[in-house]
Amino acid sequence: MNILVTGSSGWLGQTLVPRLAADGHRVIGLDPEAGPTTSVVGSVVDRTLVHRLIQGEGIEAIVHAAARHKPHIETHDNSEFVAVNVQGTLNLLEEAVAPGSRVDRFVFTSTTSLMISQEIRDGKAGGAKEAVWIDESMTPLKPRNIYGVTKLAAEELCRLFNHLHRLPVLVLRTSRFFPEEDDMAHAIAQSGENTKANEFLFRRLSVEDAAEAHVVALARAKDIGFDTFIVSALTPFRREDCRALIADAPSVVARYFPDYRKRYASRGWTMFDTVDRVYDSSKAAKVLGFTCRTNFKEVLDGLS
Repeated sequence: MNILVTGSSGWLGQTLVPRLAADGHRVIGLDPEAGPTTSVVGSVVDRTLVHRLIQGEGIEAIVHAAARHKPHIETHDNSEFVAVNVQGTLNLLEEAVAPGSRVDRFVFTSTTSLMISQEIRDGKAGGAKEAVWIDESMTPLKPRNIYGVTKLAAEELCRLFNHLHRLPVLVLRTSRFFPEEDDMAHAIAQSGENTKANEFLFRRLSVEDAAEAHVVALARAKDIGFDTFIVSALTPFRREDCRALIADAPSVVARYFPDYRKRYASRGWTMFDTVDRVYDSSKAAKVLGFTCRTNFKEVLDGLS
């Protein structure tokens, strides 16, 4: 297939573009920043450019991973988020269904961040008695910042275009896979690697798994039509663990992984005292047919 990947110079794009090329696809990478996985430097906000690429390159599938992200809140105003995350998505969708277009599938990279309200974000500090179990049935969604609001609006555009034009669209709400440090409600003194390892229990995946989820979504989009999936490492936790997770997360982890404390001690690592949310990615496993390869057990087994 001829595939347009937006955000091709980003962390996901750098992994996804070569992965798709390895399968024999012709990939056109679009990003405002030049890079080895970007063939066209430009923005999804440029409707003329989007039209030229989709029509001129005979694009058959679109992976829309370009976005203004949460870290950009400190450096970009709200209108920039609307322009890129909402108008940019609309440009791609409209050109995908325009006369002469060959696009027959669309995969949108969304975020689990839009599912986190301020109340959830405050967690135990806000008086929560148990961790929040998060799956695709959660409603109403009340994103807490401009990033989440615009990504939710873009999801709704995807739903609308499937409804109006029968364009197959799959929305992937990915949890954390970026390498940078992030603001943590569960602040600990140890390294970022310690934090990331802990997060594989309930809110993280590897960038390789994120890319693979998009590959699977491209293959399954026409069969499914439209759907939304949380993409995150499968959690070992169960719903009945939620009260204990917010009160004493290390004890819950020890029930599932009795040797984790010994392995963590060898690195000087610690577990979060509390876990305020758990992303349930079982729908992706059951409906999409995708499960992350990397999980907490694999991370634990890699520790000496």
